[in-house]
Amino acid sequence: MRTLCASTLISEVFVIGFAGLVAMKSDDISMTTVWTVCGAGMLLSVLLCGMLGRPGAVQLGWALQIGLIGSGFVVPTMFFLGAVFAGLWWASIHYGRQIDEAKAKWAAQAEASAGPDAA
Repeated sequence: MRTLCASTLISEVFVIGFAGLVAMKSDDISMTTVWTVCGAGMLLSVLLCGMLGRPGAVQLGWALQIGLIGSGFVVPTMFFLGAVFAGLWWASIHYGRQIDEAKAKWAAQAEASAGPDAA
């Protein structure tokens, strides 16, 4: 699960950065505000990559996904991209857990078939 989730989060770093470039062109928001918010989102994405094994990291990732969708109020395209990345986040968690379970099952079968003489 960690590999799939980390891949999604690293991709989000680029999407947040590009959304910041688009939001910079808005006259309603200062450049400082744009890059403070985008920088925090990018930093959170990178930090979450390292925290994926810890409790609460997946929930924090969901909060990031909600933030991405909410950024659509500033950059309308982010409504779509945020929804896409929320779907990718769900798929990363769902299928990542299935892969982890299959790997554990395979490892247990391999260990059982090796028998006690293999040690």
